[in-house]
Amino acid sequence: MRAMIRKHYGEADQLSIEQRPEPPPQPGQVLIEVRALGLNRAEIYMRRGVWGEVAEISGIECVGQVKHDPAGQFASGQKVAALLGGMGRSIPGSYAEYVNVPSAHVVPLHTDLPWEELAAIPESYATAWTSLHRNLALAPGQTLLIRGATSALGQAAINIAAHAGAQVIASTRRIENRAALIQLGAQQVLLEEPQLSAQIREQYPHGIDAVLDIVGNSVLLDSLAMVRADGRLCQVGFLGGGEPLASFSPLQHLPSGVQLSFFGSALAYGTTDYPLSGVPLQTMVERVAAGTYQARPAQVFRFEQLPQAHRLMESNQAGGKLVVLI
Repeated sequence: MRAMIRKHYGEADQLSIEQRPEPPPQPGQVLIEVRALGLNRAEIYMRRGVWGEVAEISGIECVGQVKHDPAGQFASGQKVAALLGGMGRSIPGSYAEYVNVPSAHVVPLHTDLPWEELAAIPESYATAWTSLHRNLALAPGQTLLIRGATSALGQAAINIAAHAGAQVIASTRRIENRAALIQLGAQQVLLEEPQLSAQIREQYPHGIDAVLDIVGNSVLLDSLAMVRADGRLCQVGFLGGGEPLASFSPLQHLPSGVQLSFFGSALAYGTTDYPLSGVPLQTMVERVAAGTYQARPAQVFRFEQLPQAHRLMESNQAGGKLVVLI
């Protein structure tokens, strides 16, 4: 089979296509013929070696068809999405024509969506849904700020939150993205800046109900400053870099009553507390097909263009989900 191999840790030019044996079926895993895959920033960190020793074949999600399931849970030819479960880290990932995935991380799907559109959904929408509905306990009528809203995860969160009846404020570093974010369901778009809380407090003197922070540690204290008493903040990404805060004191920096949490999909999904069966992926796919969610990929690449796609993702100019079609 063809596989995109990382020859050495480093830049995108370390990725190249090589021939590898098709993986044999394994107990407890499902062998999937990969038809398309979505790219994720986690794969940049893996490629660079930031997360330590990882598999030479990256890729943490895909959509495709079951080739073989030793347990018989999935029929041959069944359309599925697969995400995480050690893909690209402890086991070979989805940058290949075939991949073995732990069965708990495989979800059956019934849809006529094209593969490239289907591939834009799984990881981003699952993560957004869990962050919004579990960590933030988002309710209709609440005011939510999404920091880093132009990202694939941010766009998914706007779709889900707006459909759930929330009043969505989106922040972006490029105000020219305003029209696109409004179309996704944001009621207001603000220019991302380190002291965004001052603007929010001018409009909402008592603070807002919730913040979904995809920018990360660089704005964490500012995000906390805009949340009302008994409100919630969920940190779910590090678009602004993963450097830790120089100091953080809950007594000094955590407002009384504000709930701060983090959701990390790679470590959570597939566990007893976060089974993928609890994420309504089929419903999300149906909403995309109906046009309720707008989840088309920002750009689609051929398999041999995967290094080019990595460079675009790394430039922070993608403007949404990048998809690779095999």
